[in-house]
Amino acid sequence: MVKDMTVGSPSRILFFFAMPMILGNLFQQLYNIVDSVVVGNFVGADALAAVGASYPITFLFVAIAIGASTGCSVVISQLFGARRYGEMKTAIYTSLFSIGGLGLVLMAVGLLISTPILHLLGTPENIFADSAAYLNIYFLGAGFLFLYNTLTAIFNALGDSKSPLVFLAIASVVNIGLDLLFVIQFQMGVAGVAWATLIAQGLSSVLSLIFLLRRLRRMETTDSHRLYDVHMLTRMLRIAVPSMIQQSIVSMGMLFVQALVNSFGSVVVAGYTAATKIDSIAMLPMLNISNAVSSFTAQNIGAGKPERVRKGYRAALVMTAVIALVITGCLYLFGANFMSLFVDANLSQGVIDVGVEYLRVVSVFYILMGGMFSTNGLLRGSGDVKAFMTSTLCNFVCRVTCAYAFASLMGASSIWWSIPMGWGVGLTISFLRYRSGKWANKSLVQDERKPVREAAEAGAQEIE
Repeated sequence: MVKDMTVGSPSRILFFFAMPMILGNLFQQLYNIVDSVVVGNFVGADALAAVGASYPITFLFVAIAIGASTGCSVVISQLFGARRYGEMKTAIYTSLFSIGGLGLVLMAVGLLISTPILHLLGTPENIFADSAAYLNIYFLGAGFLFLYNTLTAIFNALGDSKSPLVFLAIASVVNIGLDLLFVIQFQMGVAGVAWATLIAQGLSSVLSLIFLLRRLRRMETTDSHRLYDVHMLTRMLRIAVPSMIQQSIVSMGMLFVQALVNSFGSVVVAGYTAATKIDSIAMLPMLNISNAVSSFTAQNIGAGKPERVRKGYRAALVMTAVIALVITGCLYLFGANFMSLFVDANLSQGVIDVGVEYLRVVSVFYILMGGMFSTNGLLRGSGDVKAFMTSTLCNFVCRVTCAYAFASLMGASSIWWSIPMGWGVGLTISFLRYRSGKWANKSLVQDERKPVREAAEAGAQEIE
């Protein structure tokens, strides 16, 4: 069901909109985690390291998909908030064709570059073959990856966070079942978990597409729409292209970090891989609140209601602060227990020690991450892409620079200490932009409306 977020209590809307997104992403991360758990326990630590060594490269493709879908979702959400439903349908169809085509092109590119990139990253020889196999299968499913991210962004833009949850739950069950079948029963190793993920993601994408198309056919509009519109594509590219560039640069930074991780050997690679899997789950609630803030902001900017955006932002800061404190306590106290899910403590204590150190350092600063995510969600939803890009890029430039700068003094520990340093820089930049109020005048769909910047600047001078 679509949801108009321009009316009602902002805090209540954000909470109930974010909850299905959190649960949906937990399902998505669940089958990623199961991949690592199955590999780490039934194949070995080297196989777990092989999957981890592939992560920065797969993250690059995920980042491009997210960047592309961001531009689409902001425009679609602002059109929905402005009640321009015919143009909204045009934007949706244009998004599906454009990003789907991009996914197929990048599938071919990924298959060509996978082996050279692994060599470039200095992937340890004992895990190289498994890393290459995992990557090549992953790239075969790039079309599904791009389609899924686009569909999820469209549902969220329409205020519907429940439908993606249903499809992800189905995909998670399928993925877990196939993991166990391919790895344990068929002894397919790393390739088995890659095929399981591809099939599950493909199923989720196809089901989501069928459901969305049926919904759009039932949605009545007074104005006409097109299946493809170059002008609409240009409008979306104003957000999508900078977002893809920003996300790609971030991913390149991740490649540099992974190269540094690889230099410390397979034990550190395996520990870092398992810890980042846990870390990615811990981040989900705050990341999804950020996505909720983005959709909430976009609809209300489209409707010309920046005062509601400020109220929603304050509610989001409270939610992320509470969540951050709870998760920090859990990871700090029980990090070793979580790590033991991935590897046998009797055989791989060194791996567990690396992961626990990572989790204890990073989790203490989750409150900074939550604040940065929420503020960036507001900037992204308003269409203030330059400010959003600046915050995110400075975050990762700081992270990569500090990781390398302190590696000779701190060893592998410099990698995890650099993460909160980046969050602090990113939060400072994005919060200063919020305080300026200039984000309120960045609408992509109501360029002719009266500027609302003064109202935003007046209300943004204090956070209640």
